[in-house]
Amino acid sequence: MSQTTNLVLGMMGNEGSQLSGLEIDEKIVEVTDGWTLHSGTVCASHNTNVNVFISDVFVGSGGNAAILERAAKNLMLYRHPCILKFISSWKKSGRIHLATEEAKPLASVISSLIPLQICIGLHSVLKALVFLHETALCSHNNVCCAAIYVSTDGTWKLGGLEHLCLFTDLTTSYLEGTRARRYEKAIPPEEDSLKSSNYTISHPTSIDQYGFGVFAEEMLCNKFDSDVPALEEFLGICKKHLQNLEPSLRPKLASLLDHVCFKHKFIKIHSFLVELPLKTEVEKNNFFRSLMDELTGFPENLVAMQLGALLLSRMVLLDATAQEILLPCVLGPKQNMENRGNVGLFSLTTYRDYVVPRLLQMFCVRDAQIRLLLLAHFSSFCHSFTEDQLRTLVLPELLVGIKDTNEQLVSVTLHALADLIPLLGASAVIGGKRAKLFTDGRPKACHNGPYNLRTPKSHSKVLPTPAPAPVVDTDGNSFAADLPERPSPDGGEDHMPTSHDETESWPDWDVPDNTVDTLVDFDAAGPSRIQDCSKVAAPSTMQELPDISQLDIRNSVSSLKGEDEFDFFQDMEPVILKTCTLQIDEQGAGSSDAIEKSGKHIFNVNYTSYDGEEGWGDDLEEWGDVNST
Repeated sequence: MSQTTNLVLGMMGNEGSQLSGLEIDEKIVEVTDGWTLHSGTVCASHNTNVNVFISDVFVGSGGNAAILERAAKNLMLYRHPCILKFISSWKKSGRIHLATEEAKPLASVISSLIPLQICIGLHSVLKALVFLHETALCSHNNVCCAAIYVSTDGTWKLGGLEHLCLFTDLTTSYLEGTRARRYEKAIPPEEDSLKSSNYTISHPTSIDQYGFGVFAEEMLCNKFDSDVPALEEFLGICKKHLQNLEPSLRPKLASLLDHVCFKHKFIKIHSFLVELPLKTEVEKNNFFRSLMDELTGFPENLVAMQLGALLLSRMVLLDATAQEILLPCVLGPKQNMENRGNVGLFSLTTYRDYVVPRLLQMFCVRDAQIRLLLLAHFSSFCHSFTEDQLRTLVLPELLVGIKDTNEQLVSVTLHALADLIPLLGASAVIGGKRAKLFTDGRPKACHNGPYNLRTPKSHSKVLPTPAPAPVVDTDGNSFAADLPERPSPDGGEDHMPTSHDETESWPDWDVPDNTVDTLVDFDAAGPSRIQDCSKVAAPSTMQELPDISQLDIRNSVSSLKGEDEFDFFQDMEPVILKTCTLQIDEQGAGSSDAIEKSGKHIFNVNYTSYDGEEGWGDDLEEWGDVNST
């Protein structure tokens, strides 16, 4: 076995180095000559979806390692935002496993993409190839649709690095040995004329230049869009120049990055977000301040599909300018943001389709700054989740937050739990047994109305200062009596009167005579006297309320009863006599004899013998006399 093969196998690791908690779906997503593609889920602190490439057999030729082993090695060595991200690789049961970021084969989604999205993808592939040519000094050698994958954020990622090699290793014999497994249409015509001798290619970048020209032509075939400037011109470059029969006349791929086709405003925004870690603070500050106005000029579905995940990336979430200007519009749908003076970027339907799945993933991230930012805007988007999402995904993660040692995190988490109560109910949010521990102290007339949740006020602020109440006697004279104010009923201190309360007013309570001051005859007093009385009577209204015992019906006496008024219930007044108490002396028989001799004992009964007829005798005779008459 060659030294290269030993290096690759050593890199692969043993059976125990595979991802912990990985569950691989048996359903096959893609099949090639070298491997099968499966979906996988890493069940750790939070579920993460991955791609798992599995090779059933080892393919060796000329001392080279297996196809999948070479792909895993190159993905691990060459890292770029536009290259498929390597996660792990291992051997198990004689099979090679390669785990990468979650992505779909381009062939499965290309039919649903518009020309603008295709141009964005081609721009990403160009940047990956320029990185390989100018930084890594290597050639991909198989640029085609089968080598491109689309990540969850819509970015095209270059994969298929199993045929990649350094410029120094790119020989005619190497190309001849890998030709059978490469895309036939992407093979340049000069390979047909290559001799079997082993010599280095003079123009190593020409293979990828030709392959990209064929790939771009296939992607843009019959797809023209007036929104993308100079699209036909770019397609002409791919046909005539990149596929030129002379390798030396093919333009460098780096020169295509400056083409007018890739100067579209939307493509520039996408490129800036992808390369955000490389930008300066000044560039990021200027970019985020103008980004919202630029995004509103594009269809929201296109923005959500192509930029939604990038706008919620970690670099954007942690940027101070983005937190202030951009994120309030991204984290809340339109219908919920209108009341706050801001305009949301996405409608509720679009928000649920593209943003909510990303938010659910973010809630599983145990990063304090990310969680604090989400909870700061939680009331803006919590209604966008379904009840099942809130109950099974969001709520368990929020309950983890209240157990953290970060007091600020616990505080905002409790506020978020309060926002969930109207959506899920208190029983689902709090749990445990609950009981009715508070009662409603409002008057019965207000029980059907809404609860008043304002802070209760003191009695001195609730009770208004009453004016002297005019009283009319039987002669028709008007009087002003300085009556003490009736206290508000318990539980009604904070109740605001409504139209219903005004129609069903409380009956007046009687007050004792001693609380009524001197009555003033307004007819005889004149205007000046009335003003004086009002000034004197005003301080009396601030006196202390009468004792509650004076308000009892047994103690209250009508102070305004007329002298000539006839009392119809006078004879019905009950007379209650004081109960007589008798003390019995139990000191002996002598005292008993004395009681018997006493004729005034309360228990003695006068008995008189009667020898006449018993029963109704006399009365019956009288009734008989009446009948006879």
